[in-house]
Amino acid sequence: MGTYFGVDYYPEHWPRERWETDAKLMQEMGVDVARLAEFSWSKLEPSLGEFNFGWLDEAITVLADRGIKIILGTPSAAPPAWIISANPEIQPIDYEGRVRYFGGRHHDCQSNLVYREHIKRYVTAFAAHFGDNPNVIGWQIDNELGNSHHQLCMCPSCEDHFRQWLQNKYGDIETLNTKWGNTFWSQEYQNFSQILAPKITVTGHNPSALLDWKLFCSDLIVDFHKFQSVILRQAAPGKFITQNMMGFEDKVNYYDLAEDIEFTSHDQYPGGHFHPTQNERKSDKLAAALDLMRATKDKPFWIMEQQSGITGWEVLGRAPKPGELGMWSAQAVAHGADCIVYFRWRTCTMGTEQYWHGILPHSGIPGRYYNELKTFVHKMKPLMKEIQGALPKSKVAIIYSYNQKYAIDIQPHHPDMTYIGHVMKYYTALYDRNVPVDFINDDADFTKYDLVIAPLQYLMTPELESRYQAYVKGGGNLVLTMRAGVKDDTNLCRVAGALPMGGLRELVGVEVHEYDCLRDITGWVLWNGQRYACEMWSDIINLTGAKELATYDFEFYTGTPVITENAYGDGTVYYVGTEPGADLAAKLVDEFITKHDICTWGETPPGMEIAARSSNGTDYIFVINHTGDNRMVTIPDDWKAYFEGQSASINPYSINVYTRSNN
Repeated sequence: MGTYFGVDYYPEHWPRERWETDAKLMQEMGVDVARLAEFSWSKLEPSLGEFNFGWLDEAITVLADRGIKIILGTPSAAPPAWIISANPEIQPIDYEGRVRYFGGRHHDCQSNLVYREHIKRYVTAFAAHFGDNPNVIGWQIDNELGNSHHQLCMCPSCEDHFRQWLQNKYGDIETLNTKWGNTFWSQEYQNFSQILAPKITVTGHNPSALLDWKLFCSDLIVDFHKFQSVILRQAAPGKFITQNMMGFEDKVNYYDLAEDIEFTSHDQYPGGHFHPTQNERKSDKLAAALDLMRATKDKPFWIMEQQSGITGWEVLGRAPKPGELGMWSAQAVAHGADCIVYFRWRTCTMGTEQYWHGILPHSGIPGRYYNELKTFVHKMKPLMKEIQGALPKSKVAIIYSYNQKYAIDIQPHHPDMTYIGHVMKYYTALYDRNVPVDFINDDADFTKYDLVIAPLQYLMTPELESRYQAYVKGGGNLVLTMRAGVKDDTNLCRVAGALPMGGLRELVGVEVHEYDCLRDITGWVLWNGQRYACEMWSDIINLTGAKELATYDFEFYTGTPVITENAYGDGTVYYVGTEPGADLAAKLVDEFITKHDICTWGETPPGMEIAARSSNGTDYIFVINHTGDNRMVTIPDDWKAYFEGQSASINPYSINVYTRSNN
């Protein structure tokens, strides 16, 4: 039996006599798998070395009797009170030097060796007990690693580990002083013991030190995961390990974290209470997060937490409209999800998440959410079986780099500039034209793609420059944007000539001697007689071989190039010297599509999306209506309707699926 749909279930929250009812309702809904126990440490080990696994054995049996497989989570995101009481030093310290105390979750320091001994004891016993259980098919380590830890932890243990990390990287303190530029403001160190975590200071921190701190924190989380995965794999070598990631969250480099798992999982909350504008659930941002999750291993992924009701802690989000729960799930499938697990099965009556609603309400009586998802699951299961392992066919890639994001976050230049915001300008323009996109790391194989967009290549190395040169010389088409080649990989400014420095300057065929930060002003670009808005930044460009495509139409640099095109080897390089407005980004993408014959899935009205996965000579094409109105779409003659009753008119918050031979 395949594993296509599941739920996150907390039997410890409910009376024992309710478990059979829940399992029966799950079976009737079509549930194949349940995740359990990722926050159950205090119940599974109520005191040191006293393990109480019996209730979980029983819950697993109840579910397994209904054909439901089990994923078990290790509970290291929520150490119990008795551990904190015995070892208060494992509580994290924030950048102001304050202890973050017990009472929530993630109240732990991941470098602390005492805490790791507690984890080792628990996970060893946990894996030994459940590792041979045939109903347990895999493990999830911790929960949303990096979540809640953005300014944590800066305790003495983390500082000690940071110093060792720096010593391993630089070898000696003189090299570190040079790479960090510590002659500035008399910041030179005499030995590694003087280095502290970047806690609150009188003025701004050294950008190079901050970059290394971010890289260290990411490596620490990867190591924390590895610490547990080694134990699990030794005890149960036949079971998978996954980790539920969170889209564009960045405390940990997900490319690195994904190396230690069999497949990536993702938590997707389209209508989350944390979205500032509840009526603007941006389908492009949801799609982008899904594409990034697929990129972490370049393979299909799972949704480990898919929204199944209103979300909320202290405040609540909007209620999902009829059809939205299935539509959100279908979008995840369209972008590469092989299994959808809904959070949560039943709305909790206690604790912080009392209003993070599940498939069932507080009462446990099935209602609209249950009935909608039951219908959706039964409809989709045959399709899910067919498309297992299928991937989108993308000929356009956007480079997504954690190092670039870290550096831009440290020095965003303009108060409104963000790395993700800049990346999304290009992604959204492609998404609106139904162009399939892969996110890739900057060490990926560029030659798989007809077009590679490399936004904000702020940090640069000779090796990466050479890779870009080789890609374009061999016939690839590359897009570079403002602030390319400004710094080296230690976050120090490069000085060898005009921007973009090093090998990029010849590649793009332009020089940038001046620039302008557009504070409180909208800029304008003139392209073939049409004006387009730009914002936040202007590179003032001199041509050294490239030709101009568009010019500025404001300020003292009116008439100078802003977008250029340069032939290099057998390929083409575009340089975009500004943050494009939405219309300018759309114009750019149209240019790329036309000049380089980029494949799209066709035109759709606003609020519509077409995405596809391909397998064994067949394209599975999803046409998704993200709006509350009926939408008409032109369906090509060679697309065959997958579900009965489909038409060119698609209902609100609904999907059509088509197949097409790609042989």
